[in-house]
Amino acid sequence: MNLTLHVWRQPGPGAAGRMVQYDADDISPDMSFLEMLDVVNERLVERGEEPIAFDHDCREGICGSCSLMIDGVAHGPNRGTATCQLHMRSFPDGAAISVEPWRARALPVIKDLAVDRTALDRIIAAGGFISAPTGSAPDGNAILIAKFEVDTAMDAAQCIGCGACVAACPNSSASLFTAAKITHLGLLPQGQPERYQRAQNMVRQMDLEGFGHCTLYGECQEACPKEISIDTITRMNRDYLRASMTAGRAAVAQPD
Repeated sequence: MNLTLHVWRQPGPGAAGRMVQYDADDISPDMSFLEMLDVVNERLVERGEEPIAFDHDCREGICGSCSLMIDGVAHGPNRGTATCQLHMRSFPDGAAISVEPWRARALPVIKDLAVDRTALDRIIAAGGFISAPTGSAPDGNAILIAKFEVDTAMDAAQCIGCGACVAACPNSSASLFTAAKITHLGLLPQGQPERYQRAQNMVRQMDLEGFGHCTLYGECQEACPKEISIDTITRMNRDYLRASMTAGRAAVAQPD
């Protein structure tokens, strides 16, 4: 395959960036998109040019590092696929492909195609955990959980934190990411003691990070490589509302 790439090059945070054209010739259709970029980078290095910076780690659709906008679509044209799982056979021979980083104020560009996603980590740190007593683990069958709740929790737990939902959302909202984490823990027994406090803390941190508000466009679930449903956002909103109402009643009950 012979391809033409239009790649966003930006030397550093706050620096001016621009699209640069590269020829990607003799590319195997069985390569992943990241493997194709590896080949392009090898050829750039051989010519004494600066390689294209992009994030990657597991290359198995698990880590969420491969965050790229490909032809204006988060992770590329295939549904339910991370960039590292996208193969070049998905594009016609001779195609011109644009490659850009996520575009969101809360996910600033570090260099070229790499963005700073620590805002998502701070949302997790605000409440995406459970407090568990030390000691031996309880028997796995000690607490029965309905299959629907297990399935729903595990569907939400598939979130890899890549940020595609943010990049695809016209408002740059992180609601699907945050809701997936809240839903996962909020449906299981271990997550019940901190359920509503968790929702309040994580939503508050999401707002502090500068993400936009959710207006249910639905673009997030279309871009999600794990196809997480926006139903999780409904669950998040319900838990957040309940937490807010409970906090309000507690404040009223406090003596002067």
